[in-house]
Amino acid sequence: MSSAGPPMDPAAAAAAAAAAQAAMLQFTIEAWTLLAIGILVTMLRTYARIKAVGIRGLQADDYLVWVGAIFYAVETSLAYSVGAVAQGLANNAMTDEQRATLSPDSAEYRTRVIGSQIQLAGWSSYSVLLWSLKASLLVFYMRLTAGLNRTYLIRIYIGFGLLAASFITILMNLFLACRPFHKYWQINPDPGNVCQPAISNQVIWVYLSMNVITDLYLISIPVPMLWQSSLKPVKKFGLIILFSGGLFVVACAILRCALIVTDTVNGAQLAGSWAVRETFVAVITTNLPMVFPLLKMWLTPVFGSLLTTMRSQQKLTDKESRSDLRTFGGGSHQSWRRRGGPPTANPITNITFNESEERMVDEVKMQDLKAWTDTSTNGSGPTPNNNIRKHVEVAVVSEVRDDKELPGQRHPIGDEENQHGNFSFARGPRRSSYNGNGRM
Repeated sequence: MSSAGPPMDPAAAAAAAAAAQAAMLQFTIEAWTLLAIGILVTMLRTYARIKAVGIRGLQADDYLVWVGAIFYAVETSLAYSVGAVAQGLANNAMTDEQRATLSPDSAEYRTRVIGSQIQLAGWSSYSVLLWSLKASLLVFYMRLTAGLNRTYLIRIYIGFGLLAASFITILMNLFLACRPFHKYWQINPDPGNVCQPAISNQVIWVYLSMNVITDLYLISIPVPMLWQSSLKPVKKFGLIILFSGGLFVVACAILRCALIVTDTVNGAQLAGSWAVRETFVAVITTNLPMVFPLLKMWLTPVFGSLLTTMRSQQKLTDKESRSDLRTFGGGSHQSWRRRGGPPTANPITNITFNESEERMVDEVKMQDLKAWTDTSTNGSGPTPNNNIRKHVEVAVVSEVRDDKELPGQRHPIGDEENQHGNFSFARGPRRSSYNGNGRM
């Protein structure tokens, strides 16, 4: 236990130990649960990619996320060790008197040394974890923007340069800021704030600044492209939110640094706890763009029938409220005015029917539909007959053969017939030609 503070009576000490044990148990459950979810999401991403492109089609980002997952497990283990092994202690939160009286042979001294070394290893794993996930996003953006303006590719290359420079910066700051290096776990004399890895202001603010800058730059690559697209507003904003997951990482990083700086006594425990939460959000937001289509495919059969029923009821309500709607799949040239405006300049061409909608269309009987004639085209009103009228023009092409031709020999139809737009639907013996118009 820490030697800081006045001595406590046995009852208060027992209560404090019980509270610390309960907090440790809660954090242990949280940390390993988040790790399991993060590994599961990474596995789902890999499954989705293999299903889409095969094992040989995997790219660098598919391997980089597993580098991040491995170091996420390492970081979780180190964060657990902060409480389980080091008991939340490091070379911080001690007065000069306590440092002088603490014997190097004591258990607390060794615990504080180990705790400081765990903090240093935690910052190192934190670096590799986050920056490997950032690099995987840039590789993914290269595929996402393939075939688009070269400006996006240039911005991605700048992103790689920014990642490399920021990664070198944080590592040099971590390993060169405190000299000599062993002062990172020095107890007596006081090594100073910069050599206390749990609460070092220099380490914290450099990591925070580089983390925020790189995350905001990564968000700036896909969001403008999506904003300028002609997607439907709901889909557009959904994708923007999906690719803006780095904002959650930035929020967690700021909150983590604020808590550590304002609470120097429990800084070691807070650093480990919030590092796990922050990196969990980073793992999820990095893999979510790949996992989302797979989850959508799995959940569509579950929620698709409910959504289709709701849409069908809404369509029926709209049809009942529109007394002038008399066409099925068509209308006059003025119909766009009743739909709220002219056609969009960027039409959506990939609309498809799902199974329920196709079944709804098949159940509509053509003989139950009323005919409607556009008065703007022929100047006359609707005919009194309510049946559907179909105008059919038939053109059958005949092929004349020479009686002396060899068995099995065929002559192609002349170019003169093809110039009139006729087509040969069958080949056989001599046929007569019939051109006529018929009404049904």
